Amino acid sequence: MKTIITRAKIVNEERLIDNATVVIQDEFITHVLENETWNPDPDDIVIDASGMYLFPGVIDCHVHFREPGYTYKADIESESRTAAAGGVTSYMEMPNTNPPTTTLELLEEKYDIARKNSRVNYSFFFGATNDNIDLLRQLDPHRVPGVKVFMGSSTGNLLVDDSNAMRRIFETSPLRIVAHCEDNNIIEQNIKAFKRKYKGQNDFPVRYHSRIRSVEACYEAASKAVELARQTGARLHVAHVSSERELELFDSKPLAEKQITAEACIAHLMFTTEDYDQLGTKIKCNPAVKTPEDQAALRDALTDGRIDIVATDHAPHLLDEKVGGALRAMSGMPLVQFSLVSMLELVDKGVLPLQHVPTLMSHNPATLYNIDRRGFIRPGYYADLVIVDPNANWQVAEGRYYTKCGWTPMDERTFKWKVVRTLVNGVTAYSNGIVIDGIRGKELKFI
Repeated sequence: MKTIITRAKIVNEERLIDNATVVIQDEFITHVLENETWNPDPDDIVIDASGMYLFPGVIDCHVHFREPGYTYKADIESESRTAAAGGVTSYMEMPNTNPPTTTLELLEEKYDIARKNSRVNYSFFFGATNDNIDLLRQLDPHRVPGVKVFMGSSTGNLLVDDSNAMRRIFETSPLRIVAHCEDNNIIEQNIKAFKRKYKGQNDFPVRYHSRIRSVEACYEAASKAVELARQTGARLHVAHVSSERELELFDSKPLAEKQITAEACIAHLMFTTEDYDQLGTKIKCNPAVKTPEDQAALRDALTDGRIDIVATDHAPHLLDEKVGGALRAMSGMPLVQFSLVSMLELVDKGVLPLQHVPTLMSHNPATLYNIDRRGFIRPGYYADLVIVDPNANWQVAEGRYYTKCGWTPMDERTFKWKVVRTLVNGVTAYSNGIVIDGIRGKELKFI
């Protein structure tokens, strides 16, 4: 039995193909046809995608699904379900869970959980610390995408604050290093300055968050990471670049020629400091959202080659954990369901061409991490696909989002584009508001 998607407009490899047909059998794409028909067998499944766009499934390289340790607000099952509803067919999850993923045993436990519960394809980063550097050479490069380094405060013992340990990580890791770049000393100095100014207050309005976790804090840490990568030859990926100044550190060369790459996240592309008045701590994240000028620079970098990947940094918290201000409210927001439609909104605003969206969200993640047969609409590749309606004009509302924490900063926002079907390994995992029970993703493999 085959699945046949007909009359689709395919967006793939910087091309737009009208009236296309995709044939799927046994998890894989077997044919991609342009202006050709395919005669189905009686038992084939035919999906008519007339008027719809067909994208390769999104590969989100930066999510926090909170399991183990914080499952009261999110878990692998709930957030992978949310991912499927947003057209995200694969994810790579970060190590700052409880306990943090800093041993081989804890890493394997996450894979076991995902094997049983994940609705889409999965993999997990390993967390580097000051003390576990000898384990890095034991990581399987065919199973683990990279090593996460926190150059700024984090949960558990994940903050790498020893310069000798940091150099050893860069010299030792056989895998790509993904760095969270914020300078802790600058952040602490900024907090002390605010406390002096406001006479010992222990919290401040959230609008000051970007001045505490400042551009200088981001740039200082990112520049150190980039310089260390150049000295040691390490492959470095700088996560969630949030400011115009940081963009000075990155080249516009083709991805294949880069040792050092950069990521932008949906929060920094969609929100700025001017949104604090309306959304408050719902858009508090680390690194902080920055000024409209910073956002404009990030948007420009989507098309000039300095930003290689767009991810979400999906990070759920309960709403009562978002109470407070710049210091007390927890940082992070749930966005994985809205990454693709947000990028398509930027297309409508003229920020980037439609054909470049899968490059940033599917092709480049697959290429950067050498993911086996995913991220493209090609014969022989896994059939991870998403069908999108370009004229849905729908409003986000309770009951239309699936994250376990029960809210999103996108609430009440109207989108023109809407994900109507997501296929994971050739099987429909989400269709028209329903996440299909019983569907499970596969562990990503790296070649």
